[in-house]
Amino acid sequence: FVTLCYSLCAVFVFSLVFRCLVSFFFLRIRRPPRSTLDRSSAASDVYKRQVPAAVLSAIIAPELVMPGGALDLSLGNERLLAGLVAVLVAWRTRNVLLTVAVGMVVLWVLQVLGM
Repeated sequence: FVTLCYSLCAVFVFSLVFRCLVSFFFLRIRRPPRSTLDRSSAASDVYKRQVPAAVLSAIIAPELVMPGGALDLSLGNERLLAGLVAVLVAWRTRNVLLTVAVGMVVLWVLQVLGM
């Protein structure tokens, strides 16, 4: 029974890879003409601005609220406090380098103080 399950899984994976390759080579979307590459729509501009922030938030947020793997929203969570300070700096200055620097300094100070 186990061998049959492995065989079916292998066939499924092979067929999935094969279908992906076929669709990649034969159903490709054609590039637009060069004249339209210079112009971009307002929607794509908004998309390009918001995606990096959303991805970065998805990576950082779990580490801020779950530093040990469990939810920690207390004042003893140094990472959360430093993250909140960094959010305030980012909101006020809109300077990425200053935001990262202030966030890291606050985190180091809180860790040294042992809060």
